[in-house]
Amino acid sequence: MPFSIAKPMSFKSWLLVAALAAACAGCSPREVPYGDDVTAWRASKDQFMRESPESPVLPAARASFPALSYFPVASDYRVPAALTVAPSDTTLAIPTSNGQPRVHRRVGSLQFTVKGQPLTLTAFVEVGQPDMRRLFVPFGDLSNGTETYPGGRYLELDRTATGIYDLDFNRAFHPFCYYNPEYDCPYPPRENRLAIPLRAGEKMGPAGHK
Repeated sequence: MPFSIAKPMSFKSWLLVAALAAACAGCSPREVPYGDDVTAWRASKDQFMRESPESPVLPAARASFPALSYFPVASDYRVPAALTVAPSDTTLAIPTSNGQPRVHRRVGSLQFTVKGQPLTLTAFVEVGQPDMRRLFVPFGDLSNGTETYPGGRYLELDRTATGIYDLDFNRAFHPFCYYNPEYDCPYPPRENRLAIPLRAGEKMGPAGHK
């Protein structure tokens, strides 16, 4: 997990467990409208923050922790991205919130277009991480510091065999150190700081994260 020294269960893993628990034997799968799917994903994130023992929220504050704040769901912030694979030995020491850089390997560059503007983000895996099936995409944009956490936000992507990824900024999230300074969070490197505002995904509430 890229955002904590303690390596807790990720929200994505929590979501999978919750989905399996909610599934019923013999139920037929049904198509869920995209907006409803994102809304359910966000509700599960709120549940994770309040109930999971791996939540970054201090235990005494979990029961009263408010729902997270988000920009409205916008389908034009969900775009396909093509991964150009980097040489396997390309690494970068990424600065973190505790001042101790952590070495990540560049998996490749994701090329995509948002609202007619071509953009690129580098996808990473942390060196020494046992599970290499998930790509870590930390990014900054011009909403940081005013509408979103100054230290940037994250996306996590499951690897694909095709090299084409579903890049959904409606699912962008703040690192755990936003809720608890005891966590160690990588900051987006310079190459992943975009010169546009991305008003999608998680944002700061009226009083920080509360």
